[in-house]
Amino acid sequence: MLQLENITLGYGKQIILNGINLTAEQGEIMGIIGPNGSGKSTLIKGICRLLEPQTGRVLIAGQDVAHLSRGQLAQLVAVVPQTPTLPDTFTAFEIVLMGRTPYLGRFRFEGMTDFDIAWKAMGITGTQEIAERRMDEISGGQKQLLTIARALTQEPKLILLDEPTAHLDINYQIETLDFVSRLCKEQNLAAVAVLHDLNLAAQYCDRLALLSNGGVYAKGSPDEVITEQHIKEVYGANVCVYPHPANSLPTTVIMPGKGNQTGA
Repeated sequence: MLQLENITLGYGKQIILNGINLTAEQGEIMGIIGPNGSGKSTLIKGICRLLEPQTGRVLIAGQDVAHLSRGQLAQLVAVVPQTPTLPDTFTAFEIVLMGRTPYLGRFRFEGMTDFDIAWKAMGITGTQEIAERRMDEISGGQKQLLTIARALTQEPKLILLDEPTAHLDINYQIETLDFVSRLCKEQNLAAVAVLHDLNLAAQYCDRLALLSNGGVYAKGSPDEVITEQHIKEVYGANVCVYPHPANSLPTTVIMPGKGNQTGA
């Protein structure tokens, strides 16, 4: 569904990522991990053409995004940002309905088909009961689910999630990623998710790409990517990685520094 072919991304003469080759398949979550400043959000911007690649190609469903209009691209890929800007005076349903914008002509308003698609997306995300509430009456976790519902309303083939669990309590983190995982499998979508939490990444992502020094340091299954050696070399942190007792996926535990060991 997504294929990155030797892409280079940067801002002016400053190269952030160079020679990136990655794929994301239908039905799976590809996780992007790496330390601060490694280019995770830059990669998301490059995929959705907020940032034009300096070299290489981005293919979505076999189509080179460089040859697509903004409207055509929005029908293929939807973005769930880290901190979505949602107007306080809009209702939840109005926010979700915005996902139909790529399908509307200049002088066309939403019709019954658009309303039905938006309502179905709210049903999938379990947000129909708050459809008439305004944004200033809705919790952070509910706003994240509404943002995902808006993305579904675009009827995309690929969903990009930039830190979808940032600023969420642990229950909403689990609820959000449970939902995204189930969504990919049931709707046959592909997802690319930027995540800081290595344990969440290991539990929910089918494959991972670890970014470091402007490139892909490691990629593969969580077991292949999340190792004590990789974390030490990329993050500069001493950790213990052991199999999770429930499913044997890699679990990362920090090794306290001397200050913590002495109670300082």
